[in-house]
Amino acid sequence: MENERQIILHKEIDLIQDCIKRMSNNSFLIKGWTVSLIAVVLALAKDKVDFFYICLILLVPIIGFWYLDSFFLRTERMYRKMYDWVIENRKISDDRMYDLNPNRYAQEVGSPISVMFSKTLKVFFGIPALVLLIIITYYLINIICCNCLIVN
Repeated sequence: MENERQIILHKEIDLIQDCIKRMSNNSFLIKGWTVSLIAVVLALAKDKVDFFYICLILLVPIIGFWYLDSFFLRTERMYRKMYDWVIENRKISDDRMYDLNPNRYAQEVGSPISVMFSKTLKVFFGIPALVLLIIITYYLINIICCNCLIVN
């Protein structure tokens, strides 16, 4: 009987670890897509398109990928909380056995926005987004100032 409980515990832990690995892999792929997208757009755009439009085009997917990455990181954190709970409580109770819904741990890991602004994601996505916003702002101010000079 005890051996059977150990087998069940190991299987449940394996399932949770697979979910953690999948979320981690998704996060890694999102970062790869972000770097690839930036490189491809900058390489192909050269002199044909105004730099302002390139920045606008890049800003949307960077923010989208940033949110997606925070979603996967948050879900991974929830699965880690689930793993900890199973390790601590499975010998005591059979509650929630094989229940892989991580949402019951959502309050413990914070909101998607708080995960978005974690140290690592802020650096990886925040710096390029900030640079793009500065360039876009510079171009907009330049356009407004030029229009003011033309009118006067």
